[in-house]
Amino acid sequence: MRVLEVISKKQEREFLEMAIRLYKNEKNWIRPLDKDIEGIFQPETNKLFKQGGKAKRWLLVNDYGETIGRIAAFVHPKWKEKQPTGGMGFFECIADQAAAFLLMDTAKEWLKTQGMEAMDGPVNFGERDKWWGLLVDGFYPPNYNMPWNFPYYQAFFENYGFQIYFKQYTYMRPVKGLGFDPKMIERANKILADSDFEFRHMQGKELSEKAPEYFMEVYNKAWARHMGKSLVLKETKFMFAKMKPIMDPRLIYFGFHKGEPVSFFINIPEINQIFKFVNGKMDLIGKLKFLWNKTFNPPDKMLGLVFGVVPEVQGMGVESAMIMQYNKTFASQDHFSYKTIEMNWIGDFNPKMMRVCEQLNAEIYKTHHTYRLLFDSRKPFERHKIFE
Repeated sequence: MRVLEVISKKQEREFLEMAIRLYKNEKNWIRPLDKDIEGIFQPETNKLFKQGGKAKRWLLVNDYGETIGRIAAFVHPKWKEKQPTGGMGFFECIADQAAAFLLMDTAKEWLKTQGMEAMDGPVNFGERDKWWGLLVDGFYPPNYNMPWNFPYYQAFFENYGFQIYFKQYTYMRPVKGLGFDPKMIERANKILADSDFEFRHMQGKELSEKAPEYFMEVYNKAWARHMGKSLVLKETKFMFAKMKPIMDPRLIYFGFHKGEPVSFFINIPEINQIFKFVNGKMDLIGKLKFLWNKTFNPPDKMLGLVFGVVPEVQGMGVESAMIMQYNKTFASQDHFSYKTIEMNWIGDFNPKMMRVCEQLNAEIYKTHHTYRLLFDSRKPFERHKIFE
């Protein structure tokens, strides 16, 4: 076996296509869009390179010149840990532990040369909402930009010495008919009876002009300290513009207190239900397939991207009221076409959000693991800190 660094256009193409061959008989795997994977490794499309980040990719070939594995490793410029920590991801391999270990050795040794003392994986060279974690339970078709892998990968990671840094839970519930926790209903009714609170979806100019501002304000209060990053209006406007081709305004909902935004949830149609028809390519044919299926075979699953409540009103039942009001306005209506909702993964370090999902009577549908490997095994291992 030989490990080859990806340095040519041909090898970049092989990095994509080896996964297609590996999963060719797997009905639950959905081919990612080529541009979504390749864009991560290009300085023109991934701003982390300009901020000092680094990434390398390798292919593993057997004695016959056939590609039997791949891996990438990253130095993320914004990761601030007790020990310098890099990442590995986009790992794919045949069912051969020696091959898997050779790939992992390659990523680890390169990260050591970059001054790293630990390696997280499998992760993305970007934000946590994409390509993050190893699927270990619930081998259903993946949501857009989420990984799917063979069950045997778990043994590779754990036998190599990786330990669970945190678990990622994807919750799911039917949109109609299941009901809600009685305590949640009680809290919601108290808020809904208070005329200072208002809950609504965004329409017309408010969706394009004000929603990004509302989102930024709530996010920066609710999430920035946990995620280590505040958003600026330019970023949120770009995010909403990027979502526009697939956006359903009914799935974007905000809460207000005395006219000020205090909560939100952002959902989108689960577009992997459409992308599975385009075979990884958004060329002319792919775009036509996308538009046809979006029109005549639309998704029946919602994907919950992000949920937030500002600290000033947390614990009052605002999240319950927002969900109950949304259910009354949209989800319970006969013409509402979505059948299920999956909440984008929630880490086990976030018990508050896990409790919200449980009060929704949602159940864990998929579980991913984010692993960490300490290069010096004598050092104490610490799991991800719990969000207070």
